[in-house]
Amino acid sequence: MRILFTTYPERTHFLLLAPLAWALRTAGHEVRVAVQPKFADVVTQAGLTAVPIGTDRDLWQYLGRLKEMAHAKKEWTEEWTGSKEVGWPTPYAAAEWEPEDVDWDYLRNGYELQIGQWHKQSNVPMISSLVEFAQSWQPDLVVWEPTTYAGAIAAKACGAAHARLLIGADVYGITRDHFLRLTAERPEDDRADPMADWLGSYARKYGFDFTEELITGQFTIDMLPPSLRMRANLNYLPLRYTPYGGPAVVPKWLSTPPERTRVAITMGLTVTDRAVGYPVDVQDLFDALGDLDIEIVATIVEEEQKKLARIPDNIRPVPYVPLQALLASCSAVIHHAGVGTLATTALQGLPQLSLPWDVDQPALAERLAAQGAGLAVHAAKATGEAVRENLLRLLNEPSFVQGAARLREEFLAMPTPNELVPRLEELVAEHRGDG
Repeated sequence: MRILFTTYPERTHFLLLAPLAWALRTAGHEVRVAVQPKFADVVTQAGLTAVPIGTDRDLWQYLGRLKEMAHAKKEWTEEWTGSKEVGWPTPYAAAEWEPEDVDWDYLRNGYELQIGQWHKQSNVPMISSLVEFAQSWQPDLVVWEPTTYAGAIAAKACGAAHARLLIGADVYGITRDHFLRLTAERPEDDRADPMADWLGSYARKYGFDFTEELITGQFTIDMLPPSLRMRANLNYLPLRYTPYGGPAVVPKWLSTPPERTRVAITMGLTVTDRAVGYPVDVQDLFDALGDLDIEIVATIVEEEQKKLARIPDNIRPVPYVPLQALLASCSAVIHHAGVGTLATTALQGLPQLSLPWDVDQPALAERLAAQGAGLAVHAAKATGEAVRENLLRLLNEPSFVQGAARLREEFLAMPTPNELVPRLEELVAEHRGDG
């Protein structure tokens, strides 16, 4: 088969897609990854074949999130989030609400807002070039990041099967379920649908009809285990997360076992890639943890390290270290509840202290704590004292080790990328009519 992956240029999202692309390639299929030109090097560094398409456009610049994220603890734009709190932008915050609390006008207005300031910015630079490539190359399957709707348009334009590969909780599918449910209750002459209008214009341009597939795919690949996942009324395929953080070198000091209990602190790759600052006060955390009889390895970029007035003797700050290699020597992890970090920690069977901040991080952290695999303190409340208190609980209460072991088993019960490949082959065959 020919399989085409595509995503807008967000490195952490691509890193989640890469292991499945490898599995399909090693199974003998031809795999290409279509991305904007400036992102091609990220793809080739992962050992995959890049196809530059469209024009370069930085979504973060258009959204103005660089400045906003840097000051998110103090202030957030109500236009982006629909509230004063950091989290999912309107309308996707509704995915975490009770059905009776969701308002149709909020969803419709939210879709209109995000189409203009988010989805068009991510997709319009890619669509025409991606469709042209897909029609020329004729992939059998297109796998797309869940807001890279250009992938669904290209798949329909060339007749390929296609799937979303989630990068976290499926708030997009759940929000769409809410919208369709509430739309059906409205008068037929008052059912405005901004997403259908926008994507439908491309459907008509390329000779097919709009269907919900353009928003939620023919099927969806989900890397979250049962206790963490958030799903819509859609067709899902589970996939075990495979740790991959990009090209890396394991430092020599990691080959020596730690003399004391080791704890890792990481707040993820996005703040590093975008230089937007951390959502917690790093100095406050270091001061609160500095007298503990433990070793702490903290991944802090050099620019942020320079801002620190003091670094306690028990803390080793490093700009970056391969997370999977580091965690093999750790007893607990403090992190931001990003999917990649959370899943890598879970696969090591380690208790986790989550300091969530943005998008689905608070929801995942809450589910993680409910599973008994860790504790959660929102980043806005993550004082050094609070982090110290909760970390000591993780290290001293055996129940968290037991909860972490249960969560690890949940992840291990999911099919690996290699094990998912035959099912994808079956779905493509069914789509072609020869299954």
